[in-house]
Amino acid sequence: MFILVNKSSYLVRGALGLALLLLSSVSHAHDHSRCAVDDRDREICLYNAAQRIATLSPGATELTFAAGAGDQVVSVVSYSDYPSEATQITSVGSHTRIDLEALVGLAPDLVIGWVTGNPAEQLETLEALGMPVFYIEPRDVEGVASAIERLARLAGTEAAGQAVADNFRQTMDEIDARYADREPVATFYQVWDEPLMSVNDQHLIGQVVEMCGGENVFGEQARLVPRIDDEAVLAANPEAIVAGAWAKRTDTG
Repeated sequence: MFILVNKSSYLVRGALGLALLLLSSVSHAHDHSRCAVDDRDREICLYNAAQRIATLSPGATELTFAAGAGDQVVSVVSYSDYPSEATQITSVGSHTRIDLEALVGLAPDLVIGWVTGNPAEQLETLEALGMPVFYIEPRDVEGVASAIERLARLAGTEAAGQAVADNFRQTMDEIDARYADREPVATFYQVWDEPLMSVNDQHLIGQVVEMCGGENVFGEQARLVPRIDDEAVLAANPEAIVAGAWAKRTDTG
């Protein structure tokens, strides 16, 4: 009887030891997981820094490179041309239609989606296949800096990403201060030509126009990216007209 109790005691202690070891391992893994909250307010966690990243909009590509993770990007979409190194990376379609077979074949361990730019059903398919999808879509200057920091966290490039984010904040603050006391210039920013489109003051571009001393003539529009006509532009009588270099593109993400 004593021997049986003794064996039982050893078994219990052994089981407890194993449980503690497993808990320690889980805790250790959790402590070293990489987590970040995306722009859909979802927390995405990786146990290791992402080494194969798919970016599904030109904006996502640019921000991932800014975060110091350009060498880890294995796929992009059309019009991902900044920085120039991005043009050498495999394209898997456009931001509105992704070649899922090609993307899955590249085995990314992190997918960077654009909140309003990518087809929801396609990104849901990727998630169903077990791929972590991190959504971004910065709406202001701080959102840009924050996106860089969060992407750097997931990619394991924190030092590089933090340096870029800090420099971006400082530069934008300097621009804001430089034009703060100047008479604003009535400005029309053209996003697209057919149909003719602009931005309102809630859009990141609209905020940058204001920071640079402009007054967005369509800033009060209800839509983030309003459609307008030639007559509306003439009536607004802007002093300056600015068009993005991508105004002729079919991809605005």
